[in-house]
Amino acid sequence: MRKNLIYIILSLSVLVQINCSNDSGPKDPLAPNLISPNNNEACFDGTIVNDTQSSVDFQWSVSENAVSYEVLVNNLANQTSQVYGSGTNQLNITLTNAEPYSWSVNALGEDGTTPASSQTWKFYLAGKNIINYAPFPPELLSPRSGGNLTPVNGIVLLSWNCTDVDDDLESFEVYLDNSNGTTLLKTIPYETLTTEIEVDVENKKDYYWKIIAIDSNGNSSSSGVYGFRTN
Repeated sequence: MRKNLIYIILSLSVLVQINCSNDSGPKDPLAPNLISPNNNEACFDGTIVNDTQSSVDFQWSVSENAVSYEVLVNNLANQTSQVYGSGTNQLNITLTNAEPYSWSVNALGEDGTTPASSQTWKFYLAGKNIINYAPFPPELLSPRSGGNLTPVNGIVLLSWNCTDVDDDLESFEVYLDNSNGTTLLKTIPYETLTTEIEVDVENKKDYYWKIIAIDSNGNSSSSGVYGFRTN
């Protein structure tokens, strides 16, 4: 009888240890998928708030293991960002009309877990009497701002992405100098989503560059200025 009791106690102890070892704590949330506003499109679904603003319905998929969400909205025209909290996979946000925006969602889990981020989408919030929209501000890919580059035979590669909701992107103005990125280097035609050009530089100098995107209607947008240093 005593041996049986000892056996039962040992068996229960083993089961408890196994259960504890399998309990790894709360799981990290999975990345949500964005639903609307649609990527690289004009958003006409906003509810008018006043003459200059509309309320936009942001939606994304439910993220497994998430307890709440953060919605990050960036005004691409003036580079101002806002973060909004939500307990569900939907949120109405009031924004300024006729402006380009990017947005993404962070899924937040329980304490001790790692948040998961969605992709980043872009859209233009429709404006009154606007028929044609300016290109989205070019996204500078390389060199990154504050980066260091080693020229190859006195040359570095500039690259950027740019899209347009009207699909009438026509050309880019490339600005590059050693002070503030206001010197026009060249104008090149738009060909593909990602554009790359080689530029001549000198070693051990600071450079500043920006890209102006222009569509066939003369609308334009600026990337803002990035700086880099050559080795």
